[in-house]
Amino acid sequence: SQNTMVYRFERHGNEIKYGAKLTVRPGQVGVFVNEGKVADVFFPGMYTLETKNLPLLSTLLGWKHGFESPFKAEVYFASTRNFTDLKWGTKNPIMMRDVEFGPVRLRAFGTYTMKVKRPATFIEQIVGTDGRFTTDEISDQLRNLSVSRFTDLLGECKIPILDLAGNYDELSEFITDRIGPEFKEYGLELTKFLVENISLPKAVEEALDKRTSMGIVGNLQQYTQFQAANALEAGAKNPGGSAASDAMGMGMGFVMAQQLGKSLGASDQTNANQGGASGPPPVPQAVTFFTVVNGAQAGPFDVSSLSAQVASGQFTGETLVWKDGMANWTCAAQVPELASLFARKGPPPIP
Repeated sequence: SQNTMVYRFERHGNEIKYGAKLTVRPGQVGVFVNEGKVADVFFPGMYTLETKNLPLLSTLLGWKHGFESPFKAEVYFASTRNFTDLKWGTKNPIMMRDVEFGPVRLRAFGTYTMKVKRPATFIEQIVGTDGRFTTDEISDQLRNLSVSRFTDLLGECKIPILDLAGNYDELSEFITDRIGPEFKEYGLELTKFLVENISLPKAVEEALDKRTSMGIVGNLQQYTQFQAANALEAGAKNPGGSAASDAMGMGMGFVMAQQLGKSLGASDQTNANQGGASGPPPVPQAVTFFTVVNGAQAGPFDVSSLSAQVASGQFTGETLVWKDGMANWTCAAQVPELASLFARKGPPPIP
């Protein structure tokens, strides 16, 4: 079958006639076992079972001067093809510390591909006397091995959560090289290891979606005005309904119209002020930044406060900072508003 790795060819009394024909199909290997010991291994082809083709079995049976009578031996056929689409995944979340989100729990899953590389070792170490050995009998052990090594790798790499999706190939290659030798101990070869997904808990994903939505909305005041205008248009297209609902709709329409008028009036007043007709524009607000200190968030601080921290050595160009409107934490030296704080002042040192 598709998931059979090793199959024992059953015969009455395990007797084989001397000179019988043995056929090994492509993608298989024939293994002769005598009294619990692996003897001869046959690769794809047709063989006549004679003393010269069975050197190890001849030694085990003590055939010193030839042999022409039936002999007893167990014959196992091991499949050497690739067993694909084997699943692995985390039963429990992986606890991690992320630079941006702090402590988080992650789940991961994927697939892997393996095949029998050394049939004799596989039969001795894993199969034993099992007459039909399938992938289901070893998949749990291989899955636990894969998850354990992947969890350790994920904790060591220190890759930010939002950047993991861009490193799936690198993680797959690294884990393949890392657990490949452990598969070989079982006589197996790990030919492919794929990371399909690494996900956050549902509640965290919902919070992240809300944050993304806020970034897409942009100016909240303009978005509110747009929503109010759409509501007025929808109300005008719905003339039906009871008197109570009509009255309620009219009342809500008046309130929304007043709010919209106030918003538009404030916008017109702002435009007029910017034009110089009614006085100077409003005083701009000072820009503030949050910083990362010893792995924890601090702030907000204005530029003057950060300048004092630069003088005391508490704030450097490598310190991660963030302000409203920035997508991610960034080194302070790469932020235009802060770059001047790290510019060298005065003449260079005398050579």
